[in-house]
Amino acid sequence: MRDGSVVYLDSVSKIYPTAAGEIFAARDVSIDVQPGEFYSLLGSSGSGKTTTLRLIGGFEIPEYGSVWIGGEEVTELPPYRRNVHTVFQSYALFPHLTVAENIAYPLRIAKTARAEIGERVEESLRMFQLGGMGDRVHHNSLAVNSSGLLWRGR
Repeated sequence: MRDGSVVYLDSVSKIYPTAAGEIFAARDVSIDVQPGEFYSLLGSSGSGKTTTLRLIGGFEIPEYGSVWIGGEEVTELPPYRRNVHTVFQSYALFPHLTVAENIAYPLRIAKTARAEIGERVEESLRMFQLGGMGDRVHHNSLAVNSSGLLWRGR
């Protein structure tokens, strides 16, 4: 592990049992993210991207290797004991919330000050080039009433 790593995966592997034996969902993955770096996991379907994120977030425990966050080994720690904010690949996780509310959710859970939440949501929307889309909702959450008015379920 390099000094100052924000996230460091040391040869992690995740295996799932199947009827035909075992399958590696992630095999010997090593990542070293330094402060200020921006990473993307790219790969075909089934290549282990989501599994790798779940290993970092603590939603999965690797069979081999170790997970480090901020210089601390967290391999066996549950998600709520890690300072990791996870945005799942399916926006429909919170379909009743707007884009901005989905971004703000982990900050609210962490009891971040309301003013700071607003600033960080706006910063995130700009960073991901989603300016002006904060009020959008998932299409499955929209409905038209008998008057033809659009509403959002809660």
